[in-house]
Amino acid sequence: MHEIFVSFRTRGGKELAHMCRQALTDRFGPDSVFLAGGSIGLGDDFTQALPQAVRRSRVLLVLIDEQWLDAPDRRRPGRRALANPQDWVRREIEEAFDSGVLVVPVLAGPRLEQLDAHRLPKSIEQLAVCQYARVQLRTFTTDLAALGDRLVQQVPGLAAMDRQKPEDRGGPEGRPTVRNDHQSGGIGHVAGDVGTFVGESRSPLHTGSGDMVTHHHENGDGTTYFSGDNNGTIRHRFGPRSRRARGEDAQ
Repeated sequence: MHEIFVSFRTRGGKELAHMCRQALTDRFGPDSVFLAGGSIGLGDDFTQALPQAVRRSRVLLVLIDEQWLDAPDRRRPGRRALANPQDWVRREIEEAFDSGVLVVPVLAGPRLEQLDAHRLPKSIEQLAVCQYARVQLRTFTTDLAALGDRLVQQVPGLAAMDRQKPEDRGGPEGRPTVRNDHQSGGIGHVAGDVGTFVGESRSPLHTGSGDMVTHHHENGDGTTYFSGDNNGTIRHRFGPRSRRARGEDAQ
């Protein structure tokens, strides 16, 4: 059974719909997402297959771009497609509400606002008060990951199908979590318990309590040292070693 039904308008929303299907399929499995066309068998009656697929789904994602609300009716260009009771996008949403399927508007763009119920047919005006998600092309990967995280929290069936490890998921708002595991070694010349470490071997950064990381970089005869703790005692020494220093090192 397809757990997620992706509803979209062919004009303007097709590319994003296929991107969503791929991302969600990668996460929840090959049979988890229904997308008209590829999910309907050859020779099947699509007028029956579409309503059935909506009823059997747990989630209906309604992809809404800037043209979605005012898209013209193909048969009567003078009116909006949503005004046509036979419009398939409208019928899919109606079927989902009638069947108790979770309906999620997905706003595809940074400037789109929540829908106005007065501009929707009465049969789907509830769509205007459904909590929405937002997806943008420039942040598509993180947006879809956040959407998937929220669906997992709300839909037990999806949680059982989730291929993503719990530790790789974001927080309650879908943001990636930050791990603060103690580390040692592996980054330049690092020793000891360094807590949170950010940087490269040539530019380390240490935060938190404890001794500050000692960074040692040597290039020919020149040596640079940073040492001390995190309470203000930092010593910085650079340049060629003196003869006395070389003698002390040999002792």
